[in-house]
Amino acid sequence: MIVNAFYNEKGIGDTLIITIGDINAEKRTFERKGDVAKIYQEDTGAIAGYNVFHASRYLALDEQGKISLTEDKVAAFNHILKENGFEEKIDADLSPKFVVGHVQSKEKHPNADKLSICQVNVGVEVLQIVCGAPNVEEGQKVVVAKVGAVMPSGIVIKPSNLRGVDSFGMLCAARELAIPDAPQEKGILVLDSSEEAGSVFATTF
Repeated sequence: MIVNAFYNEKGIGDTLIITIGDINAEKRTFERKGDVAKIYQEDTGAIAGYNVFHASRYLALDEQGKISLTEDKVAAFNHILKENGFEEKIDADLSPKFVVGHVQSKEKHPNADKLSICQVNVGVEVLQIVCGAPNVEEGQKVVVAKVGAVMPSGIVIKPSNLRGVDSFGMLCAARELAIPDAPQEKGILVLDSSEEAGSVFATTF
């Protein structure tokens, strides 16, 4: 389960926002019990997340913006849900979301001249990623933002379909990773060939 959590006391007050999955915003509704509101899709019941009001009453939040998830924090979230009368449990995927990838193959997109279809080894699996960077090539080591990654811009990486081809992640440019003095021209960040596919790419945001 792809889970993200955000907290910005100055921006929105003492509210912890926990997001799960992606549902149609037009069909969202909510149920509130105590200090927790569950947001879900009205027709299917699919849960989109939870808002925890008065969050500092329940746990210490020393981060602003995106919260780094750990097993202990997920356990604390589940305790909050139970304490406020919800029976559901959050089962978060805590695997790294920014990793080194090895571009095993690249082929031209059949419906778009400027897009390439890449098969990228991220250690535990091979992901199909559609990429528009002009410098992507077979054999490169690159930075992969996996599904569920939150970019410095706040964009959450989701599965997508680009001109009829499924894509599961993004190959990142240095500027998209907020690397200081990153070149602004189009093109992904190419890493040293000695980097190991699947290893964690240390982000600074």
